Amino acid sequence: MESYAGVRTTGIYCRPGCGAQPRSDHVLGFDLAASAESAGYRACLRCRPYRTPLAPVIAGPEIVCRAVRLILDGALDERTEAPLAARLGMSSRHLRRLFVETVGVTPHGLARSARTHFARRLLDDTDLRIADIAFAAGFGSVRQFNRSTVAIFKMTPSELRARRRRTDRLVADGGLSLRLPFRGPLDWDAMVLLLARHATPGVEHIAGSTYRRTITVGGHPGVVELTSSGQDQLLLRLHLPHWSTLMHLVGRARRLACLDLPLPVASAHLAADQVIAPLLTRHPGLRPPGSWSPYETAVRAVLGQQTAPETARALAAGIVQRYGEPVAGLTQFGLTHTFPRPRVLAASVLEDVGLDRSQVGAIVALSRAVRAGGLRLDRSIPLDELLAGLTGIDGIEESTAQYIALRLGEADACPDADATRCGLDPAVESSRVNAGRWSPWRALATTHLWFESERQRGAAA
Repeated sequence: MESYAGVRTTGIYCRPGCGAQPRSDHVLGFDLAASAESAGYRACLRCRPYRTPLAPVIAGPEIVCRAVRLILDGALDERTEAPLAARLGMSSRHLRRLFVETVGVTPHGLARSARTHFARRLLDDTDLRIADIAFAAGFGSVRQFNRSTVAIFKMTPSELRARRRRTDRLVADGGLSLRLPFRGPLDWDAMVLLLARHATPGVEHIAGSTYRRTITVGGHPGVVELTSSGQDQLLLRLHLPHWSTLMHLVGRARRLACLDLPLPVASAHLAADQVIAPLLTRHPGLRPPGSWSPYETAVRAVLGQQTAPETARALAAGIVQRYGEPVAGLTQFGLTHTFPRPRVLAASVLEDVGLDRSQVGAIVALSRAVRAGGLRLDRSIPLDELLAGLTGIDGIEESTAQYIALRLGEADACPDADATRCGLDPAVESSRVNAGRWSPWRALATTHLWFESERQRGAAA
């Protein structure tokens, strides 16, 4: 699906909905802003396409889509294309060829565009120094940053900041505030409820419509907050020890809220299903809950296997208290620790916080596999390989693996396909045998069934 329009007569590219109305025979479509820039087009000053984050979903082979996601996650930060290509099981030459043919830009060209677009948003929205912005966006030097902005926006960083609009600047009351724009509806209140159900005590906390959690940045603790801020954006506030990884922290926040899901496309596919269609009408902005930390999500999911939610929550709290790193001064927000790292739980006893033998074995094996790199939770591998890797660990059930995959952002993951653990009504549950009709958007269909189950349970209480 074409997302940007390049106008041959002006050399400018725009995002959908721009007020400019060029003749259709003068317009050339591009999937990515980076593709338009590679073809020599400059960003429109009216619709400012750089303010819409690069979409990790493109119309192309799955392997290219995964490569795009990895690049936006930082796979080419201070690295060559060779390690990324090897990670995807191909040569760097073949990777470049696929990108040029499919996306219209090289992998490094895409990475440079993503960094520069993010930096320009910081120039607009914040009062950070230009040097701080350069490093926050992943540039190795201010000179490199200057070269990139001139190449893409035809202006220096100082000139770009001078052009920002008065309404762009966010005045932060503590921390750094950034807008997270998205397309399509978002039912943030429903998302918060789903995140709260599986929150890790001491690490995550929900108050009203605000989600908070502790994070680790370069070995030091930080805090992120997400809250609603209008119909087409969330507000992200970060309290960080430094800004060097800011760009990728913003990406993780977007994944947590599932902001990059092509919701109109997925909803249109599911609207033909007689079971899911009424749920889409009732909650058009519902999205699958994402994950800040894939490893933490996996551990939390193992604790929830065949365990009451209250028990799983107590076990998670015990692990955090016993093995997490304490974070001072945040108890008023319900935050006390960062989640323990894989190397910590890989060498831990765990029975001392109440886990049974099967849970200990599964979590220790999971932690060792993640630490050794034998299990990759970064979405660099296809869904079936991810599921095989998870279920290959003794003690991790198929439905748990599917749930982890859904939280990691796999659009076709389908937890509980053969079970009633979601508390669904029999009439709804019987429809799960036809879940193949929902592919490739089974995660969204499953999320609607979960939420309907919670609604029914609340109505009966």
